[in-house]
Amino acid sequence: MLKPEWLRTFKTLIDCGHFTQTAEQLHMTQPGVSQHLRKLEAACGQPLIAREHKRFEITDAGQRVYRYACELGQREHHLLDSLRFDDPHTGLCRLACSGSLALRLYGPLLQWQQPHAGLLLQLEAAPEQRILEQLLQGEVDLGVVTEPPGSLFECQPLGSEALCLIMPRALEGASLSAEQLSTCGLIDHPDAEHYLSLYLQDCGDEALAQLNIDTLPRQGYINQIGQILLPVAQGLGFTVLPASALAAFEQPEKLWCHNPQQQVSQTLYLAQKRHRPLASRYELMAAELQKLLG
Repeated sequence: MLKPEWLRTFKTLIDCGHFTQTAEQLHMTQPGVSQHLRKLEAACGQPLIAREHKRFEITDAGQRVYRYACELGQREHHLLDSLRFDDPHTGLCRLACSGSLALRLYGPLLQWQQPHAGLLLQLEAAPEQRILEQLLQGEVDLGVVTEPPGSLFECQPLGSEALCLIMPRALEGASLSAEQLSTCGLIDHPDAEHYLSLYLQDCGDEALAQLNIDTLPRQGYINQIGQILLPVAQGLGFTVLPASALAAFEQPEKLWCHNPQQQVSQTLYLAQKRHRPLASRYELMAAELQKLLG
């Protein structure tokens, strides 16, 4: 193995052309310089210099090792420069959020990215548990979640988003009851149980708050956010989604949104892995998310 300190000593020796000056420049003894050279030659299996009294000439093998040492030095210099250079408008921004929130955020985040050619946006749509797993595994750097995560994470509130219980248009005006929901049936999706549980608990109807959602018949399942409302529009069941998903649907005339006694909303939190410092570009992204969701 060619140790970096041997290569650094050899490069300095060739640049200086003298053992004594090399030792002075590297704050070493002259025997120490000679020792590094011997170890490097032994590792290479070739003489790297040809000595003649107090002078020396570099060999062909030495030329190749010298070029390699120079390349390593340049790469180290570029690496250290890049570590010191933290441009808030340069680099990859990795964010995860729910599918419905991705519909709401993607366009505005692209507009935020557009003036900065060095910024790259990676937006991952995933259920909440998967978002937390991605944060822990380093697959994303920021995640928007609806529950304050545990001690492994840091989080800050961003804002809130309304939840809508959405039924086929044919049921418009019908009184919402446990019997009505059971008759209609749930169009299931990855966050359906979480959204429905929150909605029934906070809508202001005590009878609905007692409903066991596990007993509701499932009329279908889909994990593509843009498709969840299609079976509802065709009269096959009801579901609960954030208002942003309802706003993005192309056939709103085929849907009816229940008007609860109390508006139901979910708090949104921006989460990251605890004790993991992020580049300055993430401060700008967090500020942009705060503006969009606050």
